[in-house]
Amino acid sequence: MSRFMTLPAADQSERVLDMQKPPLSLADKAYTVIEEMIVTLNLAPGTVFSEAELSRQIDIGRTPLREALQRLTAERLVVTMPRRGMMVTELNITEQLALLETRRVLDHLIATRAAKRATAKHRDELKTLAQALTSAAADKNTAEFMRLDRECDRVLEEASRNSFAAQACAPLHAHCRRFWYAYQNNGDLNQSAALHSALMTHVANDDPEGAGKASDTLMNYLEEFTRSALDLY
Repeated sequence: MSRFMTLPAADQSERVLDMQKPPLSLADKAYTVIEEMIVTLNLAPGTVFSEAELSRQIDIGRTPLREALQRLTAERLVVTMPRRGMMVTELNITEQLALLETRRVLDHLIATRAAKRATAKHRDELKTLAQALTSAAADKNTAEFMRLDRECDRVLEEASRNSFAAQACAPLHAHCRRFWYAYQNNGDLNQSAALHSALMTHVANDDPEGAGKASDTLMNYLEEFTRSALDLY
């Protein structure tokens, strides 16, 4: 398989965040594993692969794998290549900026609604995540930071109690994590952690106005980060 790398072992973020989530179905497990491989460039942009190869690589059967790939195709992280298999989509800065324009609106909605509707459990989780994210950035542990960032998004989406916004936003977050990972040397992990932590703190403190402003500030940073990637071309 072209450009395959070994999937990194789970690190301490999984121990920090034992959120007692329900067990994943095989299709959900396949989706989670493959999405992480794509986000962390273990399946690099432009990589062509077959279902059979990927099934052996992650040790998951073809049926749940196919379901996962259908989701990833719908989210535009992979595309079908007739008679060749499937390919991980390329990174595109113009598309990334359009994505952020959409994400800005959805993230603001999720942040303000989460601040109003979060349960005590959600608020405790967000406080824990804010601390863990800051620690991961201080340790320069990008892999852990990415897992924690994904968990932050999940808790905020769940706390917002708006399944339509959450469903629309989840794939946008995956694309953003991949873009960040690809151009991480052009950014500041500590600054990103501080902005994420500020957002989670406002939500945890039942502050919708502050959460909305923090969300917009984070999006401003991500747009600047994306535009800075143009300098690398």
